Amino acid sequence: MSNPILDRRSFLKITSLAGGGLMIGFPFFDKDNTISGSNSIPINAFIKITSDNVITILSPNPEGGQGVKTSMPMMVAEDLDVDFNKIMVQQADLDTAHFTRQFIGGSQAIHLGWKTLRIAGATARKMLMTAAAKTWNVPVEEITTHLGRLLHQKSNKVATYGEMASIAVTIPIPTNIDLKSSKEFRIIGKTKRQVDLHKIITGKPLFGIDTRTQGMMTAMIVHPPAFGLKLKSFDAGEALKMDGIKDVFSIKIFNDDYERQFFDTTTFNEVIAIVGQDTWKVMQAKKSVKADWIPIESYSQKRNMLGRKSVEHIPAGLENSDDHTRIWKDALNQPATVRRKDGDVEIAFGKQGIKILERIYTAPFLAHNCMEPMNFFAHVTDDRAELTGPLQKPEFTEQALAARLGMPLEKIDVKMTRLGGGFGRRSYAHWMIEAALISKKVKAPVKLIYTREDDMTSGIYRPAYAAKFRAAINENNNLVGFHVKAGGIPESPLFPNRFPAGAVENYLAEDFTIDSNITVGSFRAPRSNFMAAAEQSFMDELAEFAGKDPIEFRLELLKSAKEKPVGQNNEYDADRYSGVLQLIKEKSGWGNPGNKNIKRGVAAYFSHDSYAAHVMDISMRNAVPVVDMVTSVIDCGIVVNPDSAINMVEGCIVDGIGNALYGQLKIKNGNTEQKNFDTYRMIRMHEIPKKIEVHFVKNDLDPSGLGEPPYPPVFGALANALYQATGKRYYRQPFSEEQPNGQGS
Repeated sequence: MSNPILDRRSFLKITSLAGGGLMIGFPFFDKDNTISGSNSIPINAFIKITSDNVITILSPNPEGGQGVKTSMPMMVAEDLDVDFNKIMVQQADLDTAHFTRQFIGGSQAIHLGWKTLRIAGATARKMLMTAAAKTWNVPVEEITTHLGRLLHQKSNKVATYGEMASIAVTIPIPTNIDLKSSKEFRIIGKTKRQVDLHKIITGKPLFGIDTRTQGMMTAMIVHPPAFGLKLKSFDAGEALKMDGIKDVFSIKIFNDDYERQFFDTTTFNEVIAIVGQDTWKVMQAKKSVKADWIPIESYSQKRNMLGRKSVEHIPAGLENSDDHTRIWKDALNQPATVRRKDGDVEIAFGKQGIKILERIYTAPFLAHNCMEPMNFFAHVTDDRAELTGPLQKPEFTEQALAARLGMPLEKIDVKMTRLGGGFGRRSYAHWMIEAALISKKVKAPVKLIYTREDDMTSGIYRPAYAAKFRAAINENNNLVGFHVKAGGIPESPLFPNRFPAGAVENYLAEDFTIDSNITVGSFRAPRSNFMAAAEQSFMDELAEFAGKDPIEFRLELLKSAKEKPVGQNNEYDADRYSGVLQLIKEKSGWGNPGNKNIKRGVAAYFSHDSYAAHVMDISMRNAVPVVDMVTSVIDCGIVVNPDSAINMVEGCIVDGIGNALYGQLKIKNGNTEQKNFDTYRMIRMHEIPKKIEVHFVKNDLDPSGLGEPPYPPVFGALANALYQATGKRYYRQPFSEEQPNGQGS
């Protein structure tokens, strides 16, 4: 691997402040959205080496528990050739002057940073080697490195990186950088302990909610009690009489004419703010605020989705989950928008001897329920804004804040903290803007805190979805027609070019959307989390319908997709997809005579450039399902930090089982019926799998996504295992409330 063209637009070299050290880093993009002629890579990193040999790697991406604060520096350290246990890792602040797309989401951090971060390390190493060669007056080809030291074997000269750092900054930036082969890796692929682990277990302040500063006040908000309502007026007389309360006022988050960007999402644009000395006093004052709410009128708002402009329609009215059910049932029986068509499905379905299977699957709204409440610190003056807190998309939120405050970006300073849970929820951080507006109003530093009820009732949920699948099986029990129609409130979950597209001669994919004033957003493996559940449940029943083993049925289709692919836009690699199924069959002992009495289900899915398969073994105890064992196989290319990767897969499995069995948010008259953990059922400790066994496909492919890909097939594997244990199919999430009748919803 090499980078033949590395110029100054793609590489930033700066001398460190004191001691004449070396600091290098790479921006995400140059002005024409390329990095040295290669594909755009939205990731960045800094390396700092001081003269006293302190090596620091700054991690610019937020850490949300997925381990990037450890694994990204590992990639830099590998090609820098240092001892990872002796380096320092530091969370970078938001810095739009040197970085872009400084965020987490889409399971792309490692994938997109793979070459860029390694080039950063390799370039620093080459410059240090050149500095040593210049100092010792020897050819650079004779210089070697080992764990942060420079060596010249012929003269027995040795120097630390720090000793050569001040000279290295004078060296021209190399234009041809060789990277290590995977066989040379000493760090990548070896488990490294999370760099924040000691701080976490000893309770050191890492999270936004830990923020404290002198003179800081506490703020909370009151939002409308139902979707479809807005603020008319309020009376804060009683609240203002209470001890420790500074002020109560309303704020408007976005201006009326603001063109909202991708993550500028909030359900209630005008809320009431209460500011006081501490959390308890503010909570009590919040209860005494009397507000008058009135219905909204239908409206439209402009949206710019990273250059794709659209207009969103927000209807009036107080919505109900029961109404939603009636609406999507009608929609599933009406013509929808065709997203892909191969062959002719209707002709295939009408041929003599054809057997047809049709099923409908549904899933409700889901709340993210991050363990750390939504919070943000802000100190805004006329000249500057200083903010601290947990964000997934800080750069985008900062841009929205600059527009709202009328303040240039260079006067806004955002410090990122560790996220106490994200899963997409912290991508839509309008509470950062709220905190800033409140601080500006009271002219004091403020920490805004949402209660659990605030978070669960104020929107940004996983959308509610529905999908109808139809399949045609011929007299030889082969799949000859496949039709999927999917829709959601207010977003479609359809991926028209994923499996089994490309494997079926006659294939039709359609979708629809239903307008709603309930605000939705990204939720772990967006859209995939539903489509995998529905598709893989249907594929399992379809295999039984055709009289075939579930894994072999899928492998037959993938063989066809490889040897005789249908269509031109198939997203997946049939070989890699088959690979995870073949390995899961081996590792789980699928089909072995000794396992014939185990009640188990299988599911596999492709998303975020990776492939995941699970076999789930369950037993029924007192009519309650118990997950005894989960075997997982993941193909995500090279695994950077194995234990961290296993942890992510385990987290996906536990999270998926909990949401599949229990997760739901119901709407009644515009209000959520679930408002806290007493009514929103989460998985409990004794309900997690008794054993999880994770296997990774070994290859030399560049790393792809991992934080999300194992999540979607969990739902299908569980549904299929439940069928084996109960004899009933499950079509409606959450499965614990399903009334199975064998006919679908």
